[in-house]
Amino acid sequence: MKIAVLAGDGIGPEITAQAVRVLEVLARDGLDVQTESALVGGAAVDATGDPLPEETLRVCESARAILFGAVGGPAYDKLPRPQRPEQGLLRLRKHFDLFANLRPAMVYPELAEASPLKADIVAGLDILIMRELTGDIYFGQPRGIRTNEAGEREGFDTMRYSESEIRRIAQRGFEAARRRQRRLCSVDKANVLETTQLWRDVVTEVGKDYPDVELSHMYVDNAAMQLIRQPRQFDVIVTGNMFGDILSDAASMLTGSIGMLPSASLNASGFGMYEPIHGSAPDIAGTNKANPLATILSLAMLLRYSLDEEAAAAGWKPPYGKCWPMGCVRPISRVRVIKCQVAPKWATPWWQRSERRESGQEQAGRKHEQEVSGWSGGLAWHGGLGPDGPDARREGLRSVRSGVLQHVERGWQGADGRRAAGRRPRHQGPVRA
Repeated sequence: MKIAVLAGDGIGPEITAQAVRVLEVLARDGLDVQTESALVGGAAVDATGDPLPEETLRVCESARAILFGAVGGPAYDKLPRPQRPEQGLLRLRKHFDLFANLRPAMVYPELAEASPLKADIVAGLDILIMRELTGDIYFGQPRGIRTNEAGEREGFDTMRYSESEIRRIAQRGFEAARRRQRRLCSVDKANVLETTQLWRDVVTEVGKDYPDVELSHMYVDNAAMQLIRQPRQFDVIVTGNMFGDILSDAASMLTGSIGMLPSASLNASGFGMYEPIHGSAPDIAGTNKANPLATILSLAMLLRYSLDEEAAAAGWKPPYGKCWPMGCVRPISRVRVIKCQVAPKWATPWWQRSERRESGQEQAGRKHEQEVSGWSGGLAWHGGLGPDGPDARREGLRSVRSGVLQHVERGWQGADGRRAAGRRPRHQGPVRA
């Protein structure tokens, strides 16, 4: 089974490289998988003048799925629109008919304080936004900029949906709701837009085939408000391309960071493109600050939805809930350093090695240690403020042979070496992960 790896621009090569290392471990454990890389976005424009070269399409067409990094950057903003990096991504979606975009947003109780909203509003949040991805105003024709009869320039776009396009994404939404809490909210603007009146009519018709799923409708402006006011009222949200683009980014910030969530874009046959929902972050590219977790979780979705490797994907549950205390996830633009390395299968976690003697302070901190098995083959992450950090200290993040991650939170210590029990470090906000 071949996976096409399109790293793209900015931090894309950094984050996809870590996901590929995970795949290499799984391959050594017996998973039949290979990767082939190709250019996309700004990197492809620099090399060929085209954000989606024919060679890249050939690589993708011969693969079972695409692992995508990120595209774009200020250096390309003045290019003609067909040459801009984002066009490569849009053309991939259109070429492979990747009409169903799955964007989960989950908040574990331990991370609720990382959200900009009150913890009691977001704790336990679990939303799936199902966004139609190949229609709507992003692809409708005609579009352009012209001079009107008054001599002024005006821009115009076309919002367009066919009944079949609406029906197939609605069916995906209902099927997803059946596997969850059996509640589906369809978001539209039927009181203003004729296109979304058709949307509401078709979704209502499809709902008759799913009597076990509770269907509700909501205008997009109200949905945006309700996501902030009472987000846990939602289970699955199904909506069009433009509304889904906006609402899914808003929902991601309920979790505290747009940089920690995965996504999947699927067609009717199960072929998919998998990518983190954050952008290319060119301001931190090459500095080793980007957190690769969203890309690795996107890889887990790839294993499940496109490769049917449920056993391999099952252990890739995000480790936040069991092993990371409140506030340990920083937004991607503020992560200090994240390194990922594959440890030998026989490696013993450092805190279990007999030759290392713990201080009394470390022994006292053991009550804060939690373990969760993880990442077949073993992965180790090292936070950017290691033992010699200027204002805080955290040791941990080692993994053992079976599962996702084994993370030991050693507790915070001040610069003078004293344990900062019962308080956050002096740099407020989410702790560096």
